[in-house]
Amino acid sequence: MVFLKGPGLYPDIGKKARDLLYRDYQGDQKFTLTTYTSNGVAITSSGTKKGEQLLADVNTQLKNKNITTDIKVDTNSNVYTTITVDEPAPGVKAIFSFVAPDQKSGKVELQYLHENAGISTSLGLTAKPIVNLSGVAGNHKIAVGTDISFDTATGNFTKYNTGISYTTADLVASFALDNKFDTITASYFHTVSPLTNTAVGAELTHGLSTNENTLTIGTQHSLDLLTSVKARVNNYGKASALIQHQWRPKSFVTISGEVDTRAIEKSAKIGLAVALKP
Repeated sequence: MVFLKGPGLYPDIGKKARDLLYRDYQGDQKFTLTTYTSNGVAITSSGTKKGEQLLADVNTQLKNKNITTDIKVDTNSNVYTTITVDEPAPGVKAIFSFVAPDQKSGKVELQYLHENAGISTSLGLTAKPIVNLSGVAGNHKIAVGTDISFDTATGNFTKYNTGISYTTADLVASFALDNKFDTITASYFHTVSPLTNTAVGAELTHGLSTNENTLTIGTQHSLDLLTSVKARVNNYGKASALIQHQWRPKSFVTISGEVDTRAIEKSAKIGLAVALKP
């Protein structure tokens, strides 16, 4: 899809801060290997060790003009198929997905991006489907959006969220009402130095029904062109850090750790992720 400098889609609200605070942190051991066949088919094998459990999957991706087909098989013999059609019409992306053998998993989604709007709608392929509609209006500076899901089987709304974001050259701030307006989320992302990819961010969530607050702050910095570090801490005393090194193009090694500063006698959680691409 051709990139438009517009408001994007609803999941883009607050995404900068979420990526800084949560992306690439790993509490398990994960290994990913991607290879390419002579005709351009990408095959990605992934294995994750969670405690004593080993999870694995194999994903095959085939691109033909503007159509991308992804087929993934996991350790439970589930087959996930996603077919993406990019630009069947200007600004439009169509996505069809289903999971075998689950006969009720089929879903079709349409996305539309415009310089002043972003719309996404999805429909389950069942007799009484769940319908999701999200939309964002604005521009590359200010965006206001909402995200709604309706279950036609029960006649109830299963999800309704709304959010707003403000973006400048070095700052992104957002405010959202999530979980059927039961959770307030405010986030902040600030670029300190573009040359070293140095940034700081924070996210504050407040549960209206539980009256619980969670504050997470974090930072990131590139030590050089190939190595970056990140750190975060929340108000419950959980502190995490990671270092990521690109040892060859598109191949990364990430080591992360988490410690509970309120129970320092407990063992720290150490995660390792290795992603290899030719």
